[in-house]
Parts: sequence; C-alpha cells; structure tokens
Amino acid sequence: MTIEAPALELRRINKRFGPVHANKDITLSVNRGSIHGIIGENGAGKSTLMSIVYGFYQADSGEIFVNGNLCDIDNPQSSIAAGIGMVHQHFMLVDTFSVLENVILGVEGGFKLADGLSKARIELERLEKEYALDVNVDAIVGDLPVGLRQRVEILKALYRGAEILILDEPTGVLTPQEADHLFRILDILRDQGKTVILITHKLREIMAITDAVSVMRRGEMVAHVETANTNREQLAELMVGRSVLLHVEKEPATPTETLLEIKNLNYIDADGVGRLRDVSLDVKAGEILGIAGVSGNGQSELLEVLGGILAPASGSIRYKGQEMCGSQKFTARNLRKIGLGHVPEDRHRSGLVLSFSANECTILGYQDSPEYNNGLRLDQRAMINACETYIEKFDVRPTDPMLKVSGFSGGNQQKLVLAREMEQDPDVLLVGQPTRGVDIGAIEFIHNQLIKMRDARKAILVVSVEIDEVMSIADRIAVMFDGEVVGVIDSKDATETKLGLMMAGIRDTDALDKAAP
Repeated sequence: MTIEAPALELRRINKRFGPVHANKDITLSVNRGSIHGIIGENGAGKSTLMSIVYGFYQADSGEIFVNGNLCDIDNPQSSIAAGIGMVHQHFMLVDTFSVLENVILGVEGGFKLADGLSKARIELERLEKEYALDVNVDAIVGDLPVGLRQRVEILKALYRGAEILILDEPTGVLTPQEADHLFRILDILRDQGKTVILITHKLREIMAITDAVSVMRRGEMVAHVETANTNREQLAELMVGRSVLLHVEKEPATPTETLLEIKNLNYIDADGVGRLRDVSLDVKAGEILGIAGVSGNGQSELLEVLGGILAPASGSIRYKGQEMCGSQKFTARNLRKIGLGHVPEDRHRSGLVLSFSANECTILGYQDSPEYNNGLRLDQRAMINACETYIEKFDVRPTDPMLKVSGFSGGNQQKLVLAREMEQDPDVLLVGQPTRGVDIGAIEFIHNQLIKMRDARKAILVVSVEIDEVMSIADRIAVMFDGEVVGVIDSKDATETKLGLMMAGIRDTDALDKAAP
C-alpha cells in the first residue's frame, strides 16, 4: 500500500531578518484535499512562512516539497508553476478592469488579446459552475462588493492552475453571511480535491472550517492537532503559552447621564461624496457603545469627526450638554483638554510618529501639559517616567522608553497609544479598532481595561470590524451601512446573524427577528 505524499511539506525552514529569527526550523505537513489552519499571535511568523511558500521571500535554509517533489521556489512565478495560489488580505486587483481582464492579467495567452479573452471566458464559466464562484465576468471590479472581489481572487488563482490555495486572513473585510458563503466555497474546493491553507487569528473560524490546525509561537511551530480533537481554549493557550480568558467577564452596565450626543450628523469628503448621512447617536456615562459594520461604511469618518479631525457638513455634536459644532473649541487639541480621548483606527497615520522614541510618543497631544512642559522646554525625565509607567502597566515589550516606536511590533505600538489615551482618565473615550494587530493575550487585557473605564463612569465609543469583539464588550451596538446608522440594539439581543444582516443594510425588523435563534 502506497502512502500518498502530502500536498505541501516544509522541512526545517529558517528565515532571519537581521537579528530577528522569524522562522525557526519550521516543519509542516499539509494533507492533500484538506483545509489546514495556521494560527499564531501577531509576529508569530505565520505570514512570513506562507510568503516563503509563495516565493515572496526565500528561506535561509530548509526544503519545500509539493506533492512529494522537492521544489526550488524563489519567486511567485515558480510557486504558481508548482500549483500554489495565494489570496492576500489586501486584494491584488485593478479596480478599473473587468473581472475577466483581472483574471487573465499576466497570462493573456498570446499576441491577440481577443483570442485570450474568449478562451478565458469559457474557462471561467466552467470554474464558476464547478466551485460555486458566481461572478459576472464583465463587471468592473471596483464596482463589486468586497465578498465578490475575494471570489475574483480565488478564480484568478484557480485559473492559473492552483491545487494548493493559501488564504491570508480572508474574512477580515466580510460580513458574517459573506464569511459563511466563503466557507461553503472552501468546502467545495476541498471536496474537489483542492488543498486550502487558512491563515487566521479567529479561533471560531478555525473550529468551523478546518480539518487540522498548526500553531506557531515566536517563530516556532509548537503544535499540530486535528481540529476535532481540540477547542478554542486549548488553541488560545498554545498560541500564548498560558491560559487565556476568551470572553469578557463583566457586570451589566448601569448608564447615567448622556456625555456625548450626536444628531443628524453629515460629512462630505473632498470628492463630494457623503460619508456620513444623518447619523444620530448618544453615549452615556457608564456604558460602552459599539459601532459595528464592514470597513468603509462611515465608521472611520465618524471617529475623525467626533475627534475634531474632520469638520462635519451639518448636524449637532454635544459634549456634556455643550454644543461643539461650529465653535472654535471644536479641535482635537481642545477636545482633549475638556476630557475627550481618542485612540485612532490607524496608529501609524494618526496615533504615532514612528521616528520618535516611545517616551516622546506617549505624550503626543499632551505635550503642553504642565506635567511635561514648563513653558520653555519638555521635561525629559517626566516623559521617561510616564512612559516607564505605561510600559509596565500595559505590558509593552521591549521595555525601553528610549527605543524608536518603529522598533516595536504593531501590537506593542497599539498598547502605547491605548496607554497614552486611557491613562489621561478622559470622561469620553473614542476607540478605533482597539485590538487590531494585538496578540490574543493582550486582547484580554485591553478588553478588561475598557470595562474598568466603563465601571468608573466613563462613556466609551468603540469602532471595530471584529463582530465578536463588539458583541463581547459593548452594552449597546449601533450598526453602520453606507454612512448611515441602520439600527441600535442592546447587546443582550444581538446575534451574529442579526448583526450580519444589519451590516448588509437590512432594516426590516421582521427579517431581523426571524434571524434570531
């Protein structure tokens, strides 16, 4: 009896970036016709490993076998030739091209483009039927919703002959319903003999779709388990190296007075597009209001308007009963002075200066405070002391206040921004994507800190594309779609299905009630 060779086998893969040993003697075997998950904390080395398999990086040492054959993969073309395709977290598509043009780009099939397009159309129609990847091949990609654009990426890989398909964080921009449809597609791919490798940090997805899962920690492969023989708690512990509480333990909220009130807020961007449309919300002391929605539906603009970064076209914003719109006080600097903290969604663009040291970044926005500024110069010792306190309290690594922020991982950069804003003890805190790029162990800590602020009678508004996060920490949930608030519901009444329908723009209360379990 012959033993079938694995679809993909890695033997003792090593990769260094300067002093950082990103992959350490990685060995991995992926069965043919299976869905194999790879999980790990931020910086664990999983994306680096798959980038080696796809030819973006070359391993310093080690071997790659595809279907039992040793392969020399030194660029993406050699990986594609070996039957490997990759769907990236950020799609590699030309928005102004049609689906058909995107799929054949780079493999046009000869001098006459029309002949190549005709043959490609026939093949795409076959692939769509075989794998339930329904897409209009003549549609302009930029006009397609995110879920359909992802299908185009999968079609592109299959058109190039992929037998092994790598998906990097594939559900990060999908509604729950779109994610469920993706899983059905992956099931069909597996049933047709394709091999799928799923890189994700979402343990629920690992448990729902994979046959086996490999766990990475600090550049090393620490476990290979059959999915049926494990659970979320065990996987989380393997990822972090200690027991992790996956659900926030909290008492019911007891909100009091309204600290932030928004009425009929509108914002129009530089291109004349209305990004916020008659948004009305309120946030009370002692509660967390979560804002859910697929990325790009106005949540980012809402945070920046409320934080004094963008000027609204019309509407009302009242802070502690005081109207802010149209007043000279409505600037990010003045809002901080009267007790409004803001953790921006994009820490690199708005939250940090990467060339600054950690201690310099921990006073950004507060550099005029007498604690750090005597009117002539900044007090370097006070800045360092404050930074050391933040580093210890928020478990930031490395523990060096003089290190440039660019030298910290994304998760530790996020903790520096959170520490800076939360330690100012604001009455109202705006938080964009609180755990983006943060390790699973640090997620537990950040959530608990937000609950502590809520219990200290603070009003907190949290925007997150992670539906599990919103459901876990929020007391009320507002859902945004196309710049509007579709509805606001109590978290105790929220289900993933109901929120997913609202995230798709469905306001029909009967349909939502029927969606409830």
